[in-house]
Amino acid sequence: MSSTQASSAPTGPYRRMPLQPAGSVPVDFTSVGIAEALDTATRWPDHSHPVHELLWNDAGPSTLRAGPRTWTVTPTIGLWLPAGTVHSAQAPAGTVYRATYFSLAMAGEAARPLPTEPVSLRVTGLLRELLLRLGEESLNEHSRRLTETMVLDVLAPAPHQFLVHEPTAGLLQPIVAAVLSDPSDARTLGDWSRQLRVSERTITRAFRSETGLGFARWVGSVRVQRATTLLADGEPLEDIAEAMGYRSPSAFGAAFRKLTGTTPSSLRG
Repeated sequence: MSSTQASSAPTGPYRRMPLQPAGSVPVDFTSVGIAEALDTATRWPDHSHPVHELLWNDAGPSTLRAGPRTWTVTPTIGLWLPAGTVHSAQAPAGTVYRATYFSLAMAGEAARPLPTEPVSLRVTGLLRELLLRLGEESLNEHSRRLTETMVLDVLAPAPHQFLVHEPTAGLLQPIVAAVLSDPSDARTLGDWSRQLRVSERTITRAFRSETGLGFARWVGSVRVQRATTLLADGEPLEDIAEAMGYRSPSAFGAAFRKLTGTTPSSLRG
């Protein structure tokens, strides 16, 4: 059984949902989808689902946080969220989001193992059409199962994970607070070394131990995530480049390609 709507989905700008471990609630569907256009900025505090979730947007950006990691979701970047993952989310007014939920039984029939951690996905034209097809009420059971199988078969992690891993080490908190507050902050590793009175190596080691990235790459990940949100929101490239601390759109584009392997324009909603 599958449905295009989940009638029990809460509404309003602050939506409390339960914490449900993987498989803790019996379900009578193989997949079910919801879609909603948000009239107001909306937050979902910590919750989890007993089934797997695939998130993507028709319009605008949203963000999802699980532990110290925050992902961006846009019309071109989706997110696979395994069942039982505790997460919170938020989206501005004007966002049109979609979520497709897959039962553990359906996912267990996938031709290859599905991700066991949250992972960014590129929403290709094929994946988008398959997900939209699952929402067709007239789809017969055979076609629905075939489409579900194809969705799970074409899922692939994006070459670049559009996420920011926020370190918790006390030493790094001044850096984290400054960059998250203003991604254009131009202070270098050397500048922070002098300000915090520790060696550059100490700062780099602290970043790598928690995030797997050095200082410059971590700052770059913050800028990419923030820029991706602005791109999905339709902001002019010149304004985005300035907000991220680059001298020109071309300099921003070059840095963006180096970090993500793709162009800013390819991520427009």
